[in-house]
Amino acid sequence: MISLQVFYEGNVQGVGFRWSIRHIAKGFDITGWVRNLVDGRVELQINGEEDEVLAFLDAVGQSDLRAHIRNQTENKLQNPVAGHGFEIRHD
Repeated sequence: MISLQVFYEGNVQGVGFRWSIRHIAKGFDITGWVRNLVDGRVELQINGEEDEVLAFLDAVGQSDLRAHIRNQTENKLQNPVAGHGFEIRHD
């Protein structure tokens, strides 16, 4: 199992980015969430088997969202992301 925090920068708010991420996540065996940040970035936290997580991130990068992403930063998390399924957070 691997847990990652990913920050997306670019034109990633107000374009359906979070909804698209959640839609892509439905095709993968991962848990986590995505949310907008006040500084204009989008934060994603996910966990699952490493190959599944990496395939999900690759699917995001190959989707139409790639046109909105200027920079992507990944950090490994020490603790797994809590929860079931994948959701959009509004906090």
